Amino acid sequence: MKIAIMTDLEGVAGVIDSVNWCHSHSRYYEIAKELLTEEVNAAINGFRSGGANEFFVIDGHGCGAIDIRLLDEDAQLSRGWVGPWPFGIDTSFDAVAWVGQHAKAGTEKAHLCHTGSMNKIDYSVNGLSIGEFGMFAFCAAELGIPSIFGSGDEAFTVEAYSLIPGIETVSVKRGVAVGAGEECDPDQYRVRNAGAVHLQPRRARKLIEQGAKTAAQRFAKGEFKIILPTPPYESNVTYRHEADKPRREIRHEHPTSFIGLLNS
Repeated sequence: MKIAIMTDLEGVAGVIDSVNWCHSHSRYYEIAKELLTEEVNAAINGFRSGGANEFFVIDGHGCGAIDIRLLDEDAQLSRGWVGPWPFGIDTSFDAVAWVGQHAKAGTEKAHLCHTGSMNKIDYSVNGLSIGEFGMFAFCAAELGIPSIFGSGDEAFTVEAYSLIPGIETVSVKRGVAVGAGEECDPDQYRVRNAGAVHLQPRRARKLIEQGAKTAAQRFAKGEFKIILPTPPYESNVTYRHEADKPRREIRHEHPTSFIGLLNS
């Protein structure tokens, strides 16, 4: 079983905020990378116990967030794509999963939620609001690859299950901010969703390992389905106001391909 693991940093237990933890110049950036890498290793341990034997780890955080020195020796690390969608996966993969994922922009009681960057209010395809999870899940679906597992904050797990019913999920923290924050500019939005209740990282890793094992075992039983919106595709991106730029929208279309839509 060959599995691709998409990773991000904001959905990791113990990653407290964006300013101090999520940028290359942040005070606790190296600690954040270690926390993410250990969560990925926990997922790999679980997938391995459930029957997987190939692990393709995709570093999906903007400035990078995997410490390859700590990464499980059975894993390959993917970074620096051309495209970028679908981030190096192809039909040779059996399944995709997520570790450290956050919810889409505007999600209430989500921790550090955004879609691609802090300057978006919403991204929708054919009227369906999606975030980074949905984008990669539907890319995989177009290639015939099911989504089987995801870990991150509680709001992300709810989002994932709503798009891919039956996906195995693990929540490692829960956000507390109310409202969508549409009134914020990007800098204001970056700090508004920092409140959260975190699991202790070692506890989070245990839950991730068990969840990944369960997901791999369920995959072997054929329990996951391919879910993809029907073409043609039309996306609508709503951007926040900032400085001298007002709130604005941009649309794209593609007649047949979801991957093509994202790369348009």
